[in-house]
Amino acid sequence: YDLIVYGTVQSSLMREWGLNSAQLGTIGSMAFIGMMLGAVLIGRLSDRVGRKTAVIGSVIMLSVFTLLCGMATNPILFGLFRLLAGLGLGGLVPAVNAMTADLVPTRKMAAWSTVMMSGVPLGGSLAAVLAQFIVPSHEVYGWRIMFLIALIPIVIGLPIAIKVIPSDKEIVHDLEARGIVTPGAGDKTKAPGFGALFAPEYRTATIWFAIATFVTLLAWYGLGTWLPRLMEEQGYNLGAALNFTLALNIGAVIGSIVTAWAGDRFGPLISGSVAAGIAGIALLVLLVGPPVSAIYAILVLAGVGTHGTQILIIAAVAQFYPQRLRGTGLGWALGVGRLGAVIAPQMAGLLLSWGLGPESSYLMFGGAALLSAISMFFLYLLAKKDRK
Repeated sequence: YDLIVYGTVQSSLMREWGLNSAQLGTIGSMAFIGMMLGAVLIGRLSDRVGRKTAVIGSVIMLSVFTLLCGMATNPILFGLFRLLAGLGLGGLVPAVNAMTADLVPTRKMAAWSTVMMSGVPLGGSLAAVLAQFIVPSHEVYGWRIMFLIALIPIVIGLPIAIKVIPSDKEIVHDLEARGIVTPGAGDKTKAPGFGALFAPEYRTATIWFAIATFVTLLAWYGLGTWLPRLMEEQGYNLGAALNFTLALNIGAVIGSIVTAWAGDRFGPLISGSVAAGIAGIALLVLLVGPPVSAIYAILVLAGVGTHGTQILIIAAVAQFYPQRLRGTGLGWALGVGRLGAVIAPQMAGLLLSWGLGPESSYLMFGGAALLSAISMFFLYLLAKKDRK
């Protein structure tokens, strides 16, 4: 919800603060810079101080600063709040995925990652639906209300999370009982640092996981942030543009289901490679100016391939590293990969400001998805070689 809602309010920000496309891209990138830093730092902390502490802290930071975005009085404050909200969101993803990997059987990791990460497109779909009614409702306050909805996770979701999420001692005790870790292995003071990711047995995969995440997040978050604005540039009104965003997120929900099955059946790496390839080809078809009905189908496929691929990358990373290094490994892959999410809004804004049109962004996002497919296939071959 937090990320998609920015794409739904860009026109309002342009009118209220006189921003141009390049400036909108810079502000859009602030959240992703925060996500990059949050993934690395809080992913590491989840190995050191525990999963529950990292998850709850990330939720509080994300919700509070998203709420403050709706109260910003100028673009500088707005950008600062986006940065700080991004820290929370960036930390939440590796922490909660590491916790999920601790709690579920390895063979079911793709399915459970999908169940958990399906909240991302569901929140995006909610943002696209609500924005059609809320943003036009008031010239000044319509877009602000979209951010004030972040109060709901604090009031309702946080108490539930505190009660339901198991304590770190309970997680470690369960891992020991299942024979996954030996007694004492869950000692956070003994958790290895980032240097362990580049030990000979992990080095190549560590680098390629970061590359795969970089290009996948460039495509997914670039579309999520800029799709409404790109469609408006092509002459569609706000309602139609938001419906296209809804199609993208519906595709991501469908993709969550399809990739969960495929990830468990064929493995996350080869499944992700196929999904990303489909998304890349679909996005490149936008360059030929297809009819509206085809655009909806293309965006559904793009949602399936980009978001679904990212879930499968997360599942593959969680399976690859040992338990004591899992949060650090996820934080590294997602943190470095967030550079793609940082670059995407900035580049899309610059491409528009240079007069290159929405097609240049579709080319960038489609190319990134195809590079994701290649990266995932390389990791699949690497894993296959290691098994031999």
